[in-house]
Amino acid sequence: MLSQLIKLLKACWLPSSNRYDNNGSDGVGRQEGLLWYKDIGKHLNGEYSMAVVQANMLLEDQSQIESGSLSFLDSGPYGTFVGVYDGHGGPETSRYVNDHLFQNLKRFTTEQNAMSMDVIRKAYHATEEGFLSIVAKQWTVKPQLAAVGTCCLVAVVCNGTLYIANAGDSRAVLGRTVKATGEVIGIQLSVEHNASIDSVRQELHSLHPDDPQIVVLKHNVWRVKGLIQISRSIGDVYLKKAEFNREPLYAKFRLRDPIKRPILTADPAISMHEIQPTDQFFILASDGLWEHLSNQDAVDMVQNNPRNNVVVIERERAQNVGMDILKKTFEDCVV
Repeated sequence: MLSQLIKLLKACWLPSSNRYDNNGSDGVGRQEGLLWYKDIGKHLNGEYSMAVVQANMLLEDQSQIESGSLSFLDSGPYGTFVGVYDGHGGPETSRYVNDHLFQNLKRFTTEQNAMSMDVIRKAYHATEEGFLSIVAKQWTVKPQLAAVGTCCLVAVVCNGTLYIANAGDSRAVLGRTVKATGEVIGIQLSVEHNASIDSVRQELHSLHPDDPQIVVLKHNVWRVKGLIQISRSIGDVYLKKAEFNREPLYAKFRLRDPIKRPILTADPAISMHEIQPTDQFFILASDGLWEHLSNQDAVDMVQNNPRNNVVVIERERAQNVGMDILKKTFEDCVV
């Protein structure tokens, strides 16, 4: 049964874009049981590795690497775009983001003729609006689409600057060498939006002062309205628009009181980092990895299996697969 499931999902495990992978050691990647990985590929700024650990019956996550022009103009700017989309409730939102976010980013970069935090923010919002329009069109035939969403973590390398944008609880970590000791330390670059974090709960209470149930401790886990752990995402429109929080949506998603204002937001936290000579690599991964590894653990695994300018991507939750597979994910990707 397991072998049949793996065969069925094999096509879904492959990265969505391989156009810059032709110089790598493996054109399409390798599969070992629940693990799919690409040992090494080329991008404009160096090399990267990718890995997928399949843990759910249906792969709800997507990831992509695009390298070259970041606009529709031949003049550029040029760089590398990396996205990790940790879906939940179904695969539709992460697939939509995978197909549209980079194209939206290129559109706004073309308009402004430059890469910027504003370009990235506009690309997130345009992607959110695009998915919202699909939910609206399919509401009568597929209302549960309103309860599908995805975390969205993006890195853009352009003109010596690393941009990190995040909506949800995926994480970006930089490996940087300390000159005095030669040690490579892990520096977290992203801001996470999970109700388990005290500052996130405080933010939700400040945004919804009239709702004492905006965050609820349920089965020892903090959840927004008792339903979802994250406070930012693309999709999940049932917690953003009152018209999508009613029948025929499943009762378990419907709130008792009407939505007065959006509970979740797609607005990303964005930061800029000027790339330093001591910056060795960065890691993008969904929360399934960080539940098992600290930032420094992950950096140590990459550093102990060196590549130059490696980008490591892990997607899909790692629960129930064991630390041996998690470690192999890194070892195979960066040896």
